[in-house]
Amino acid sequence: MKINVVCAHPLADSYQASLHKRLVQTLKARGDEVVDFDLHQMKFDPVMHAEERRGHFDPAQAPNDLQIYIDALRWAEACVFCFPTWWSGMPAILKGYFDRVWRPGVAYELPADGGVIKPALLNIRRMGVVTTCGSPWWYTELYMQNPGRKVLLRGLKTMCGRNVKHLYLTRYSVESISDHQREMFARKVERLFDKF
Repeated sequence: MKINVVCAHPLADSYQASLHKRLVQTLKARGDEVVDFDLHQMKFDPVMHAEERRGHFDPAQAPNDLQIYIDALRWAEACVFCFPTWWSGMPAILKGYFDRVWRPGVAYELPADGGVIKPALLNIRRMGVVTTCGSPWWYTELYMQNPGRKVLLRGLKTMCGRNVKHLYLTRYSVESISDHQREMFARKVERLFDKF
């Protein structure tokens, strides 16, 4: 399978970065073709400036710095996102990636007469997420009702068409768990993505 992995954590020595590395190794070991983007390492600019916004709805006006990300998204059969959950959502750099890369003419088509947008990433058949939270399970799932998960699976996944399978893995209370618990979650990531 052709998989585009996108990582969004500023620290290369973080637990999240180690999960990203093990995930990519697992996918490659199964024989998948992987295009791996570390947004911080690649110095991705998450900010949509005024000129870009004015041309946002014209596919011909996509900025040159986005082309590598657009090409990977159109090439892929699956996409996987690795990121920490901060303030109940994704980091700003990943939100900026979606704002800028999952644009009209790439992720969806906007009918000229208005109306419902149409998914354009029909090549994507699977979506995966590996995330960590400082908050405990009850806070994220019960109190906040996991807004980050809703954005990805109820919003962005719908741009990939129907029947897209997904795998969403979260490690809660990550700042207070033991090294053993961290390793057990990492092994779970490897085991489940080996079947992805």
